[in-house]
Amino acid sequence: MAGDSRILMDRNMEIGVTPAQVKKLPKHLREAQISTERTHLIYDPAKKPRQRYVQKDGKCNVHHGNVQETYRYLSDLFTTLVDLRWRLSLFIFTLVYVVNWLFFGFLWWLIALIRGDLLHADEEGWTPCVENLNSFVSAFLFSIETETTIGYGYRVITEKCPEGIILLLVQAILGSIVNAMMVGCMFVKISQPKNRAETLMFSQNAVISVRDNKMCLMFRVGDLRNSHIVEASIRAKLIRSQQTKEGEFIPLNQTDINIGFDTGDDRLFLVSPLIISHEINEKSPFWEMSMAQMEKEEFEIVVILEGMVEATGMTCQARSSYLDTEVLWGYRFTPVLSLEKGFYEVDYNNFHDVYETNTPACSAKQMAAKLRDGPLLPQLSLLSPEPKIHTFGVSGLDPLSQDEDKEERESGCDKGETNGSAAALEETPFADGLPD
Repeated sequence: MAGDSRILMDRNMEIGVTPAQVKKLPKHLREAQISTERTHLIYDPAKKPRQRYVQKDGKCNVHHGNVQETYRYLSDLFTTLVDLRWRLSLFIFTLVYVVNWLFFGFLWWLIALIRGDLLHADEEGWTPCVENLNSFVSAFLFSIETETTIGYGYRVITEKCPEGIILLLVQAILGSIVNAMMVGCMFVKISQPKNRAETLMFSQNAVISVRDNKMCLMFRVGDLRNSHIVEASIRAKLIRSQQTKEGEFIPLNQTDINIGFDTGDDRLFLVSPLIISHEINEKSPFWEMSMAQMEKEEFEIVVILEGMVEATGMTCQARSSYLDTEVLWGYRFTPVLSLEKGFYEVDYNNFHDVYETNTPACSAKQMAAKLRDGPLLPQLSLLSPEPKIHTFGVSGLDPLSQDEDKEERESGCDKGETNGSAAALEETPFADGLPD
């Protein structure tokens, strides 16, 4: 009995609580604790799945609910019809024509009924409004012939029927309007540039590494078609929750990510896959984020590629997004372009491939401060696409004092702290390029 009490006391001391505190825990927390060993408790809270703002295929994961002013959709009826799903669009397309033919067929049958053509159609000397119209079915067929201008010649309108002539004019005008609207909707729906966006590719991951002594966030875009996107441009947004200094909480706050708007690099000549680069500088939202801090952040990067389809001249937009777990620190994209005999060839098998590279784990702000004092990684050796294991205990490095070592670890830009398994530097003491 005493032994069991001692084991329980040791267990409570290991997890950092007292027996009284364990009893005060809520029921759902006490049930979530799983005992794997007699002296060790593991608490593994269920992680909520991250919700995307924009899917990888570009669909926005936002649903509009409790819309009271639904009449606004009818004010823009053409766009509403174009945005409908195909099965619903085909149903409305067929329904509009059938209802229109039935409506005017009923009016032709009503005129024949009022004039008495249905009763005196077989009498000699009787001039009907429409010859050979003797039932509702024949009136419906005449309505179809009139609106579609088929004109079989069996049923024809006579000149002694002014109301029929007026109805003929009305049906011809309204029929032209219905044809223009419905055929226009179907044509726009068929030629929508959404299908063109299916051949625009975005890399599965975004990467962060050093380019020209500057920390950069990069992702790759490509076009599978030989017909190019004219006037292509790209932009990016950072989506994350934010709390203002006044205490206001802003969910899904949008922040611009500069990917060359000032220099014109956001205007793309998208003939072969391109790597889009965002320089992490003072104006970047990632300026003070280190590798460790980024792993704790929750954000989403939405990228938008726009341009005109060369074949149709219509504007096309392709979208994708990268969650914080899809941003890889210390990687670069594998080259996909090679020079063949008389042409350049793109290997799309390597489009999403990345390889590790030497990258400081500190923030861009800390790296810029180190670079002002001296080169952070002097004489960086050329990197091959095959990743190499970086050994931290390299022989030949001058040992640093404990205080200096602790200070550099806290800054994240010490001599050997990179992304963890990047290519090793060849006998180059990092400490020589660091300030004392």
